[in-house]
Amino acid sequence: MTKIKKAVIPAAGLGTRFLPATKSMPKEMLPLIDRPVIQYVVEEAVDSGIEDLIIVTGRGKRAIEDYFDDSPELEMHLREHGKHDTLKMVQEISSLIDIHYIRQKEPKGLGDAIMRAEKHIGDEPFAVLLGDDIIRNRTPCTKQLIDLYQEKRRSVIAVEAVPREKVSSYGIIRGEQVTPSLYRIIDIIEKPRIEEAPSNIGAIGRYVFTPEIFECLEHTAPGVGGEVQLTDGIRILLQFQDIYAHAFQGKRYDTGDKAGYLEAIIGFALEDPDLRDSISRHLYSAMSKAAWNAAGQELPDSVKGLDEL
Repeated sequence: MTKIKKAVIPAAGLGTRFLPATKSMPKEMLPLIDRPVIQYVVEEAVDSGIEDLIIVTGRGKRAIEDYFDDSPELEMHLREHGKHDTLKMVQEISSLIDIHYIRQKEPKGLGDAIMRAEKHIGDEPFAVLLGDDIIRNRTPCTKQLIDLYQEKRRSVIAVEAVPREKVSSYGIIRGEQVTPSLYRIIDIIEKPRIEEAPSNIGAIGRYVFTPEIFECLEHTAPGVGGEVQLTDGIRILLQFQDIYAHAFQGKRYDTGDKAGYLEAIIGFALEDPDLRDSISRHLYSAMSKAAWNAAGQELPDSVKGLDEL
């Protein structure tokens, strides 16, 4: 049985939703408290048994390479100042996993970014993790897909029910339900209009593919936005192989969206015992004030005093 040990993280996007911050820093390096978004994605790959990681980058993404590299000057400074716990944390980042970097010279879409990794992947099944999605669960989402691949020997993509008004932002599947959490995909449509969507079950940023996806992507014409869409490559693969969709277990944060990014920061802060109490008080105060202001009433002393706690 072929073990899935390689994964691709496409990280070549321009991050236009977060301009001007992403004018000088990769969106994947935006921090969630004290770690960049991409570290959580890399850690998920490691925790899923991935041994060989390919990150597809573009211009202006050198900070990603520097982050996962050794930092001799910083390590020396921490060692000399006796900050051994921080030193250990910094060293662990550079030893997480073997990482290879491939450049996508111009942004031609997610499908094109994945094709850049073909020579390194070879004739093996592999995982794809998008840096926009952070998924929290005891069993990593990628591990859930790998386990299903081992059972079905076919490509598996992660899906979840999305709000009807957001279906135009996702690849939406039409599927035959196999179990309460597993579908056999009949079709998938990239960013359909609400009235054209076959369901509200959308693909999110975790996949396990058979290597045949590369040939399908090579025969994929530019689609939505003039880019090579991964969804269109999946539709071609459907003509030759069954593909499954798994309603994963876990909490997903879409950090590629401003609201989702802020939700992730708050969610992670509430999990941190050093931050939980102060953030909870602030949220309660802000929500209480918003409710009283919406009602056009003066704030009671109980709400005013929360700022002083």
